[in-house]
Amino acid sequence: MKAIQIPRRGGAFELVERPIPEPSAEQVLLRVEACGVCHGENVAIEGHMPGVQYPRVPGHEVIGIIEKLGPGVSGWKPGQRVGVGWDGGHGQVTGLTVDGGYSEYTVAFADALVTIPDGLGALEAAPLMCAGVTTFTALKHSKARMGDVVAIQGIGGLGHLAIQYARKAGFRTVAVSRGRQKEALARQLGAHEYIDTDTEDAAKALKALGGAKVVIATAPNAKAIQALVGGLAMDGEVVIVAGSGEKMELSPVQLLGRLAVRGWVAEGPHDTDATVRFSVLQNIQPLVEVFPLEKATEAYQRMMKADVRFRAVLKMS
Repeated sequence: MKAIQIPRRGGAFELVERPIPEPSAEQVLLRVEACGVCHGENVAIEGHMPGVQYPRVPGHEVIGIIEKLGPGVSGWKPGQRVGVGWDGGHGQVTGLTVDGGYSEYTVAFADALVTIPDGLGALEAAPLMCAGVTTFTALKHSKARMGDVVAIQGIGGLGHLAIQYARKAGFRTVAVSRGRQKEALARQLGAHEYIDTDTEDAAKALKALGGAKVVIATAPNAKAIQALVGGLAMDGEVVIVAGSGEKMELSPVQLLGRLAVRGWVAEGPHDTDATVRFSVLQNIQPLVEVFPLEKATEAYQRMMKADVRFRAVLKMS
């Protein structure tokens, strides 16, 4: 089979041929149909996480067809389309501590699998395994309730999904971004309001709407995130779903309205399954740009530069 691997810590992607793997106990063999390209691949390249061994096949937004069951697997059968996200089951991390989906075949633990229904294509399903589940569950577990103002900071790979989820969940959805270039798309995706941070004070604009109960911060820009704290309503919160190494400067007095700033990650296959079901129910789909496996390096580099609209996905031949 063809696969993209990271040969060593800090190494560049390389296209190689490998034997098709055999599933071990409690694993299945997947014929990979598609795999999303995500910032998590940078963690694999730089080796930030304990347990990363090389060479390593990256990719944690995996959609495939079950080809073979390993010993001890029940509840699944060959021919089923399934997805695998960041949680690789058995305490593993897909694309980091075990091989991921940048390959024509991969093995996965059965407890990491989620069902992909027939009405959802592989290319559209792949980003739901990480970008989708992250934004959906951040909203689901936030303080916002139907009718509340929810602001989505950033309209990229995460933000364009968060807008759709917020609108379909019944929130008054406000898109926050620089410039007017993405306003039409934001409104098409479901935003009721649009705030251009180049020409408006975003905090004041949110206050004029009654204040945001929740801000979902999807763009890793510390200054842009901290500027929105002043736009929160009483008992509001900023939920950060994409981080960076930048420091945020907040004074304690800014939080005295029972305000909070916190991070969020999803918790595993049960969250992913809920995301998939809600996405199908409400016809929420990511906007994807498709690349063949052989162009994984280009897809990754363009993703890192925010030069794809809006999720890069590798399609296996």
